[in-house]
Amino acid sequence: MRILIATALALMAAGCTWVHMAPGAQAVRVVEGPPAGCEKRGEVVVSVRDSVAFYQRNDLKVRDELETLARNEAPGLGADTVSPLAPPDNGEQRYAAWRCGPNAAAPTARPATAQGQAQTYPAGG
Repeated sequence: MRILIATALALMAAGCTWVHMAPGAQAVRVVEGPPAGCEKRGEVVVSVRDSVAFYQRNDLKVRDELETLARNEAPGLGADTVSPLAPPDNGEQRYAAWRCGPNAAAPTARPATAQGQAQTYPAGG
């Protein structure tokens, strides 16, 4: 019975939302490649749990959470745009942060989700 309860709790926790969009992060745009005419402000490495116990989390949810964390970090670098540098790997992903100004592409609308970590690296360092 305890194993059944522990399994149910692990599965419920895997679907929970722990990370939310930070103030100012909604204005950060997400683009697929390096944007033209923008100044690179640095790189951001973000990570979330891609599995809980033996349960592998939904890949789309993990990607959304990583993107949200990257958007949360961008304003700290003076960036208004982020672009993934590689696909997610074991719950971790690296993004480039750019300052493009008001003429950049519209932001990607994605939901905010799960708890994770982020590291920022300024351009040239």
